[in-house]
Amino acid sequence: MNQVKRFLNLTKMAKNIVITTHVHPDADGIGSEIALCLALRSMGKNAVCVNEEPLMDRYCYLDAQDVVMSFPEYKKKNKEFNIDLFIVTDTNSLERIGAKTQTLVSHAKDLLFIDHHPCPKELKAIHCVDTNMAATGELVGNLIEELGVKFTKEMALAIYTSILIDTSSFRYPTVTGDTHRLIAKLMDTGVEPPFAYNQIYGAKKISYMQLLGTVLASAQSSSDGKIAWIKMTDRELEKFNVEHEDTHGFINHLLILDKVKVACMFRESNGHVKVSLRSAGDVDVGIMAQALGGGGHDHSAATIVENKGIDDVIKSTVEKIKLML
Repeated sequence: MNQVKRFLNLTKMAKNIVITTHVHPDADGIGSEIALCLALRSMGKNAVCVNEEPLMDRYCYLDAQDVVMSFPEYKKKNKEFNIDLFIVTDTNSLERIGAKTQTLVSHAKDLLFIDHHPCPKELKAIHCVDTNMAATGELVGNLIEELGVKFTKEMALAIYTSILIDTSSFRYPTVTGDTHRLIAKLMDTGVEPPFAYNQIYGAKKISYMQLLGTVLASAQSSSDGKIAWIKMTDRELEKFNVEHEDTHGFINHLLILDKVKVACMFRESNGHVKVSLRSAGDVDVGIMAQALGGGGHDHSAATIVENKGIDDVIKSTVEKIKLML
């Protein structure tokens, strides 16, 4: 694969490597950058992860060696930016890595996206983007093997967690036999599924369960059952003191409904409504999201619309999805 050759050539030539991911990163972006950084360091590379903001406390257990720093920290430690290779994981858009971190690109000799999200064929041709991967973490795991680096338990936990999160616990159609074969290698390092699951999904407060119950109580569906949705307001998030990050998985509860084709979650956020879409079958919600002004995968996508009243947003969006179905 030309993408793999390009990755191997760039990492072979580079000494100083900076790795980043998108703003408000999830476990796929974080796990991917940490695992790749550890692998490159094991080869003697001067590799570091630089994100727009400090790592959230909830993800610190994935970074036992403290390889992730915020842009201000990196700037404080480096008077000059001497970067041979700048790697962006889990997105193929520089705009998504943040304005401060984006300034590092001009100081880098080479740029490489490592991602599994859809992108123009021209971009895909010169970067490491594989939309067949279940998660960016799966792609990173494969690339680490191509480097000839043996997985450590720390690398393995980061990759395992990234795949766990981005497949909703291996339930999405992008999960393949190859995904599970990689998971087996990760587990061989000593990664234990109960520990990995509880670290990323567990340790919730009772208020989390109360919010989930409130949100699920709002569930509705179209008359034919093909579209189901839930909603979440700013007032509810404030009342139960739950972070937005903890609510991403709420929508997946709708996928068990009989006859459902498209699951939707409408969540208020800073004057807008984020509309998350999931597919329970062969419906391409990525195309639907594009039609609504957003984008994503065929099974998982989203868009953001102006909040003119969440109930009005729900009504208009559901009507559009009905037409698209």
